[in-house]
Amino acid sequence: MVRLTISNPEKRGALDQAILDRFASTLPELDARCVIVTGEGGSFSAGYDIGNLEDEVLAEEAERLIAHPFTAAIEAIEDYPYPTVAVLNGHAIGGGLELALSCDLRLAAATVALGMPPAKLGLVYSHTGIRKFIDAVGAPRTRELFLVGRNIDARTGAAWGLVNVLVDPERLAEHALELAAEIAANAPLANRGNKRVIRAVLDARAALDPDAEQELIELRHACFSSEDFREGVRAFAEKREPNWHGR
Repeated sequence: MVRLTISNPEKRGALDQAILDRFASTLPELDARCVIVTGEGGSFSAGYDIGNLEDEVLAEEAERLIAHPFTAAIEAIEDYPYPTVAVLNGHAIGGGLELALSCDLRLAAATVALGMPPAKLGLVYSHTGIRKFIDAVGAPRTRELFLVGRNIDARTGAAWGLVNVLVDPERLAEHALELAAEIAANAPLANRGNKRVIRAVLDARAALDPDAEQELIELRHACFSSEDFREGVRAFAEKREPNWHGR
């Protein structure tokens, strides 16, 4: 088994380009029968590292970070042939929660919070990301996560299906290793094959008409240049309430 650790403690595990690139480059080189993905210190990941984006180039830089290295990292996790386990040692927010949801299983300390704040940032989330949440928790819970934007606690996340197993914080690392060892001891052909079947069935069920998919992609691209996205990121950096304009 192999453990990958998101190491950016000064920013609560925010996903910058260097971290995302390491996911994309490291996972294809591994052959471990189980990979653990976890965070460092008291955070799993606070999501995209957008706090320091320059206002003058916000749209270009935000789209570059969110649409490209993040997508490559997520695809590397999803394409890894053996099971992956997200071990949530701390809060998993935004892109950090999608990264965890891209793993096959999720263990969480009972004290962590989970949340999707795009509505607080003026961000239209990707249809591929939202699809993962619908697959995991259904449309009503996905609407609650994305349209309300309020964090939920780990127990609620477990009841919804975002988390497979809740663990006392002091036992989280031990429990994760026990689970990874159990997974790694299973038949490798069966684990590879069953993971592939699950992915193929979900992908086929979620197929979109090409015109509809292009519309969703354009809707997301347009949000990066909107006044509301600029205001949402600025308010986030300044730790204040945003003043929305609806454009």
